[in-house]
Amino acid sequence: MTIEPARPGEPPRFDGPRDPGDAWVVADTGERYWGRFGAAGLMAFDAERGVLLQHRVGWSHHGGTWALPGGALHQGEPAIDGALREASEEAGVPSAAVRPRFTHVLDLGVWSYTTVVADVVEHFAGAVTDPESLAVEWTSIDQVDQHPLHPGFAAAWTSLRDLVHVHPVVVVDAANVVGSVPDGWWKDRAGATERLLTRVAGLAPAGVPAEALGLGATHWFPEFVVVVEGKARDVMDVDGVRTVRAAGEGDDTIATETAALVEDGRTVTVVTSDRGLRARAEEAGAIVHGARWLLELLG
Repeated sequence: MTIEPARPGEPPRFDGPRDPGDAWVVADTGERYWGRFGAAGLMAFDAERGVLLQHRVGWSHHGGTWALPGGALHQGEPAIDGALREASEEAGVPSAAVRPRFTHVLDLGVWSYTTVVADVVEHFAGAVTDPESLAVEWTSIDQVDQHPLHPGFAAAWTSLRDLVHVHPVVVVDAANVVGSVPDGWWKDRAGATERLLTRVAGLAPAGVPAEALGLGATHWFPEFVVVVEGKARDVMDVDGVRTVRAAGEGDDTIATETAALVEDGRTVTVVTSDRGLRARAEEAGAIVHGARWLLELLG
């Protein structure tokens, strides 16, 4: 592998000094990949409008094709941050207007590209905001491959298209998980539950490996729903987690929540080691894992 700086027109930068990441990685076989530290792009998805695509300017690599707004990562820059930055620079995507749902990583050893698929949570139009774009356009899922696509995006599109409607939710039986760890919870059930909520909230932005959820792609950022009961109902809400307070038996509330989420088209994982609840959740269409599954993710 070698590193070649960008030559004039391949591609220029318009926002100040060139970043050291703006260079070609050349594999031993001769293939060239843009981004010394890898690259990333954002697939903003809106249920009504579809996917935001970028029409690439002619002088760019595979110019004239359609792809996702994206580009080279800066040194030490997380892929999600880089994808959001590039989408803002190239297509006018406000970072706060989208919420990452999953990542898909193409890792070639010498170079990697991360596609960040994110849901639109605040309406925005998208716009051509630098000379690397000829146009940006919202395109319905069934019309994406009607465009002449960038080869890299075309190769990934089949997998991305199959996953774009998958919305994972993890429903946690708090009493069961708390009771699986001998940390004094019997003296302070509310305190132990609050510690669990805090740990789950910390997991939310880091994501869950796709294989742990039995899904494709690389990492997912599911919604976390934690059901609390009894003395633990008084716990404070924690950002990043939806806390459901059971009026009666926690198992009944979990079963009801699970059935409603499955009915709504969500892919639901229930965390409990209770055999009776496991059977009810599986009957509703959920995947069930024991408390250890979550505790291992929490580290």
